[in-house]
Amino acid sequence: MSRATENEMVVKHDFTVVAEVRRFVRLVTGQWGMDDFVPCLVASELVTNALRYASASDDDVTLRLGRTEDGALWMEVQDATCDLPNMQETDTISEAGRGLFIVDQFCRCWGVRPLAGNTGKVVFAVINPS
Repeated sequence: MSRATENEMVVKHDFTVVAEVRRFVRLVTGQWGMDDFVPCLVASELVTNALRYASASDDDVTLRLGRTEDGALWMEVQDATCDLPNMQETDTISEAGRGLFIVDQFCRCWGVRPLAGNTGKVVFAVINPS
């Protein structure tokens, strides 16, 4: 189960909630008149990465959505580990390892910022309005 406020969703450590993440992104981007395909794809990848690689089973992952001054979508995913994500070499036969490559291809920019006191990190992405 996850809980959401206006533009923020706290995701419990459960891969089945990624569908809820996409519904949340569709709802928010729809209110802003934005196409939801790329935002849903990027949110799915970032949240899945946070759940898979970054979070202990009792840690929450938080997804936040906002707008930049020029109308682009600002997306960030916060988790409780300081481990930095890294883009892997693309393997044409592997079913995993393409998440950050997808994010990199579809976003204006993306990056990582650590939280104070080594309490975790935020991975952010900026998606152009379509």
